[in-house]
Amino acid sequence: MIRQKIFLFGDSITEESFSDGGWGASLADLLRRKADLVLRGYSGYNTRWALKVVERVFPAAKEDGGESPAAVTVFFGANDACLPERCSGFQHVPLHEYKQNLRSIVSFLKNRWPQTAIILITPPPIHEEARLRYPYIENTTGLPERTNEVAGLYAKACVEVAKECQILVIDLWSKMQQIPNWQTECLWDGLHLSRLGNKVLFEEVANKLNEEGIGAEELAVDLPLIEAVDPKDPLKAFHEF
Repeated sequence: MIRQKIFLFGDSITEESFSDGGWGASLADLLRRKADLVLRGYSGYNTRWALKVVERVFPAAKEDGGESPAAVTVFFGANDACLPERCSGFQHVPLHEYKQNLRSIVSFLKNRWPQTAIILITPPPIHEEARLRYPYIENTTGLPERTNEVAGLYAKACVEVAKECQILVIDLWSKMQQIPNWQTECLWDGLHLSRLGNKVLFEEVANKLNEEGIGAEELAVDLPLIEAVDPKDPLKAFHEF
């Protein structure tokens, strides 16, 4: 059997997802021997930049042997939601453009791989006080470059696009705020995910994969398990698989 592929496409929260306790690493562990997790995370990117490079990020059918991935997660918005007049304003993308960029990315993926499950993930909530302690670049304004209120607008827009496109969505912004003390429990710098935050997202993605029939219980292993090997005739298992 050929292992399924699952692409993770997003910004730094995706790029860091294979770190210790990361949501991508947890998915890779959950689906070991069943699916290959392919990391395509780009720190600092917004949807404008993602749309610019999407054709270079994902291989054309002729380059990947015609095999469609089982799923693609699309996780942008945290950088789009930077406030334009503050220190990370160069990353800002207006809300209406953010929505159109997401539509365009989804359209590209649907055209390339019609059978692939696409999962949009909203930006996480923002702890503004922590953002003042961990600025990406020098911040002389004394004001956070992101606010939770604005992140919520982008999260809502992401959910709306998913409904329009009839695809799956994880409302991470709302989900995390259901957890007591989410500001410090789910985020380590007011933006990026803590170990608990990674666990929350991992569980949400795993649930969505299950909904699509491509979860750990549904996917088959790609070669015989050791318990299927007869000690008296080890090679038999490989002939029958």
